[in-house]
Amino acid sequence: MSSRAALPVPRRRPDWAGRNYALLTAAAVITNLGSQGALIASAFAVLEAGGSAGDVGLVAAARTLPLVLFLLIGGAVADRLPRHRVMVAANALNCLSQAAFAVLVLAGDPQLWQMMLLTALCGTGTAFFNPAAEGMLFASVSAGHANRAFALFRMAVNGAGIGGAALGGALIAAFGPGWVLAVDAAAFALAGALRAALDVSRVAAPAPSGGLLADLREGWVEVRTRPWLWGIVLQFSVVVAVVGAADAVYGPLVARDRLGGPAPWGLALSLFGVGTLAGAVVMMLWKPRRLLLVGTLCVFPLALPSAGLAVPLPVWALCAVMFVSGTAVEVFGVNWMTALHQEIPPEKFSRVSAYDWFGSVSLLPLATAVAGPVESAFGRTAALWGCATLVVGVTAAVLAVPDVRRLTRGPGSAKTGSAGVPAAAPAAGACPAEH
Repeated sequence: MSSRAALPVPRRRPDWAGRNYALLTAAAVITNLGSQGALIASAFAVLEAGGSAGDVGLVAAARTLPLVLFLLIGGAVADRLPRHRVMVAANALNCLSQAAFAVLVLAGDPQLWQMMLLTALCGTGTAFFNPAAEGMLFASVSAGHANRAFALFRMAVNGAGIGGAALGGALIAAFGPGWVLAVDAAAFALAGALRAALDVSRVAAPAPSGGLLADLREGWVEVRTRPWLWGIVLQFSVVVAVVGAADAVYGPLVARDRLGGPAPWGLALSLFGVGTLAGAVVMMLWKPRRLLLVGTLCVFPLALPSAGLAVPLPVWALCAVMFVSGTAVEVFGVNWMTALHQEIPPEKFSRVSAYDWFGSVSLLPLATAVAGPVESAFGRTAALWGCATLVVGVTAAVLAVPDVRRLTRGPGSAKTGSAGVPAAAPAAGACPAEH
């Protein structure tokens, strides 16, 4: 045997990050590159078609309303069917809807109802994709590496978000929103192909269940018996609604009127992505003992972007604010997913994830739909200060829940959860999170 053959082959990824983890991460990076630009593109497609602030809000609401309608069903389906197949089917629907949206915009004179319909189809795909993805990523790593795996995954995805938002804003300014929507459709197609290549031969088949309604009831029991869980979900129903209205409706309008157009707004969103990348680095190195106390304290900075738009801050200062809020929300996100992975039985994770998503986005369609009328009634500045105030208020309120302050990081074995409910230890090869 030659000396060359005896040399060890250098590994390009950690031992715990196998083929499925690499495929899931690559697919999420690709979709995040396309989707970050597409979110900006959809708003400017409405504005370029002559739409008002209310029209931008209606299109944003059309994207999120299917999440409210179908997330719980999507979570139950993801615990009943092979999760990778649900993800691929959802990607196919996203690809087709975004491709049709791109053609509509590139052909000229898109109608509001057409943009709302196609955006709603994309939101429907997301409703089925998210719970399945939440139940798939940690199926590719052992429980002992869950925190690091999720932080590294988020680092890669958020790094893609940095480029996606900045590049999307620049491409919209140079070529218009239609081409950015077309890129998003291609990204969904490629990501779906990667997810179709997952090796699920060692993933346990879904256990027989008592039916869809019984599955949903079991998921609800897991939620309602944990005050820390439903308390934070209620908190985020408000936080996501007002932050979503600020980002999807008021942000593009402030950018158009005061910041110079889509490119500066894309830059500000990309700095949010840089912040999330920094937060992921922090969480690769730091494992706070009180998961949810640390995480909840990091929700307060989410009020800063709305306040910055209300002033409005110059672009460089808005970018700094977005960076801080991105770092903080990433610290929350990793601690939140680690808590769920620690406390929720793996076989019920997608259903609990669906309730989490459902609660978090339940008010978002209403918030984006009424953002325009609220601006007309009270003014954009007052509306943005209202968004910031609500974030601070509900975050302070959730700190009053004892379990939020007391839940601690477990040793990775079965233990009693903070609500007194036995919390299953996630077995090697069992579930959480992808977006």
